[in-house]
Amino acid sequence: MAFSDQLLETGTPIWEAQQTHPFVRELAAGTLADEAFRTWVRQDYRYLLDYARTFSIAGSKARDPDTRAHLLSVAHSILDDELELHRSFAEEYGLSQADLEATEKAPTCVAYTNFLLRTAYEGSIAEIAAAIYPCGQGYLDIADHMDELATEEHRYTPFIEKYTSNEFHDSVVWMRAFVDRCGERYPGEREAMERVFLTSAKLEYRFWEMAYQQEDWDLSRAMEGRNRVDSS
Repeated sequence: MAFSDQLLETGTPIWEAQQTHPFVRELAAGTLADEAFRTWVRQDYRYLLDYARTFSIAGSKARDPDTRAHLLSVAHSILDDELELHRSFAEEYGLSQADLEATEKAPTCVAYTNFLLRTAYEGSIAEIAAAIYPCGQGYLDIADHMDELATEEHRYTPFIEKYTSNEFHDSVVWMRAFVDRCGERYPGEREAMERVFLTSAKLEYRFWEMAYQQEDWDLSRAMEGRNRVDSS
């Protein structure tokens, strides 16, 4: 079994939890609340800026010229193509590019991007490969699942089409091969790769939850919940 498949097998419970998350199911049905999707757009825009940075750092660490060139090209593609998709989503929901740029990262987004960047700066190329893998493979698998659930076209169809496209599929195929090459070349790092893979996968799940709950730094809601518990 390829090492990328071993990682996916280890992460099966997380993948299943993502596929059954209400954000995923409601987006597939076209019933997801506007504000939940708006939160996803804003937070994912900020996330992708650091995801692209992670690929750039990985490119600077890669010894193989072809791998280096591909990683840097992915960083460029994220900044050029995927962020443009997010800007088009934002426009449909009354958000400008300035709104996106001014968005404060939610706690989960901070945790995820900090983890990726720390892995990029401090980890090996093998660890970086494992850290970026859950985002690509996860979106492809979940979008395929959404496509199966969707019964008709609706306002979120472009999201599903983007992440089930041949272009996105090809990018994930390369990512899988990158993980497999690292697993083969650096067998002593497989445990470390599994650890960072699972952390990224768990943060992927938390990202859906963050968007669905419209997570922010407002302490008043948390205090209200605590007060209700204390008074019961």
